[in-house]
Amino acid sequence: MRKPLIAGNWKMHGSLPQVDTLVQGITQGAKADPKIDILVLPTFIHLAQVHALLSHSPVMLGAQNLYLGQQGAFTGEVSGTMLKEVGCQFVLIGHSERRHLFHEDLALVAAKFKAALEAGLKPILCIGETQQEREQNQTETVIRSQLESVIQFAGISALQQAVIAYEPVWAIGTGLTATPEQAQTVHATIRGLIAQNNVDLADTIRILYGGSMKAENAASLLAMPDIDGGLIGGASLNAASFLAICSAAEASL
Repeated sequence: MRKPLIAGNWKMHGSLPQVDTLVQGITQGAKADPKIDILVLPTFIHLAQVHALLSHSPVMLGAQNLYLGQQGAFTGEVSGTMLKEVGCQFVLIGHSERRHLFHEDLALVAAKFKAALEAGLKPILCIGETQQEREQNQTETVIRSQLESVIQFAGISALQQAVIAYEPVWAIGTGLTATPEQAQTVHATIRGLIAQNNVDLADTIRILYGGSMKAENAASLLAMPDIDGGLIGGASLNAASFLAICSAAEASL
């Protein structure tokens, strides 16, 4: 059975006191030995602070982005080696906001995915379609392209250390959410695409849903057979809401 993962992507939110309060709320409410994996993804600025706050906690730490290589003249960038040094275990790769707001193309996303692995981090590869692409019945084509670009660059075996997050772009920050059945259909498609390369890997890789999962809809989404957790945005900024989603994930087992 695939172990659910609930990951909180804080995006560009938080101040020093807010982060203290949020992490303390999560760690105090999380079970000492949870049946699921719990992960928080703060801003770069707050990584060291959160790492210290998570001491003796089962909650894991990750980052929202990285750049290629270990060192270099890349003003404003942070490498995977640096993330590892401050306690990160995971890193988001190819989030829709990175693809669409910051114009990260398929080649750059694939290179970042490989750089994460080389730094000893577990990449969470984000894939998904826009509303226009969905309306034009291009969902599978888009997802296949996003997956295959990584597989061709890093190799299918690289996915053994990775997590996939399906994030329908049309359901992020819009108030819209895919129905459990819509999400399950795409998750099953993703698993099928991976199975074309490696059946065993397709059975074991975790695929998260990343489109406005919250306490109110988490149970119905997590009940779907191919949804293995959630990449949580706004609801991860409130400890009670985030913990409610974690409880729904445990109840789904």
